[in-house]
Amino acid sequence: MSEKKALSSNVKSISRLELPGAGQVSVLGNYAFVGHVLNPSKLGTSILDVSDPRNPKIVSQIFLDDSESQSHKARAVGDLLFVNSERTPAGRRADELPAAQSKLRSSLGREPSHAELAEVLLMREVDIPALLKKQHQHPYRDGGFKIYDIADKTNPRLIVHHRTWAAGVHRFDVDENYAYISTEMEGYIGNILVIYDIKDPSDPKEVSRWSMQGQHIAAGEKPNWIGRKNRLHHALRFGDELWAGLWHAGIGIIDVKDITSPKLLGSYNYHPPFQQPSHTFMPLNKPINGKRIAVAIDEEDHAHDEHAMEQRRGRPHACLRVFDVTDSANIQPLSLFEVSELDSPWSRTTPGRFGAHQFAEQPQGTLIFCAWFSGGLRIVDVADPMSPKEVGFYIPQPGEGRAAPQSNDVFVDKRGLIYLADRYTGLDILEFQP
Repeated sequence: MSEKKALSSNVKSISRLELPGAGQVSVLGNYAFVGHVLNPSKLGTSILDVSDPRNPKIVSQIFLDDSESQSHKARAVGDLLFVNSERTPAGRRADELPAAQSKLRSSLGREPSHAELAEVLLMREVDIPALLKKQHQHPYRDGGFKIYDIADKTNPRLIVHHRTWAAGVHRFDVDENYAYISTEMEGYIGNILVIYDIKDPSDPKEVSRWSMQGQHIAAGEKPNWIGRKNRLHHALRFGDELWAGLWHAGIGIIDVKDITSPKLLGSYNYHPPFQQPSHTFMPLNKPINGKRIAVAIDEEDHAHDEHAMEQRRGRPHACLRVFDVTDSANIQPLSLFEVSELDSPWSRTTPGRFGAHQFAEQPQGTLIFCAWFSGGLRIVDVADPMSPKEVGFYIPQPGEGRAAPQSNDVFVDKRGLIYLADRYTGLDILEFQP
């Protein structure tokens, strides 16, 4: 099989821009908004003119004030840009360090070594000294979200930095009236849903909250899971419903007809035995054979170093899942779509992840456009919900200095163009040509 055939099928490359790694890419009109994973330059968000997709141009960039935050999610509505403010993974591990030290002291009867701490925290031993130093810094207080005025795309203007609590905001959805935020809040364990009225963007007002039973520890609830394993990853609004990925608690549908009182309509948890957490959940545009169909995608988790890679060997990879949601109170699984390790030349490259991560959150009929880490872009047709079929793929070459691509997010714009963002470096603009 030729290299060209192995790396692309039914997908044409339009252009590539060597941007720093991204957590999310979204497009509104002729502009793309890229939220960057923390990088040495503290670049938070890039705004690109993509009116000519063969020649995307950076029109402005927003930089962070500190190295403790990342702003890797970005979505625009009208003339407003919303970005998250979240503590970096390294900072979060500093928060987790005291509990890890205490647990190891108790079991070992002595102070744990750097190697032992690294094993518990899924880190490299060489990074532990910096983590110990970070542990003694000031508490993190910038978690939340920011809203910018982008009427002039060349000069984004900060309207508000709304602070939430602890590590802050991860993903979110937003429309003209409300922001649907996944964040940590005081008194809860793990991220919950907080809905804000944003009609006055300078003063977001909390409308309501939703959490799973067991998260509201300040109210006396007790989780039946360890740590933050069960939490809201994020929720997407479709009509009067929010469709939620709930990490190790599976998936859920939340009724928001009364925006002041969100209610769970139904949920489905496939953990255990599947160990990869539930990332994103959404319905298709139209029924298939009279049935309402939805898709969920897992995130290939904890593969940042060789140790974690070894832990994962022999386990199923994160995948795409298809459900019958005709009765939201009785969600039924229908099928899975997986990518074989034989389908990517970088499937066993370390460090790095191979399995699924995210799909385009804009339903495109029965086509699901998936970012599959080192599996690249996978386009899956679920017209037969019992038998998903791959109809195209595009695996980018690794960025400079990287062992493998890490396709992290994907967006499909109104022209049908596909934007594929890499976690480490590079943004590809592609076109599906079946």
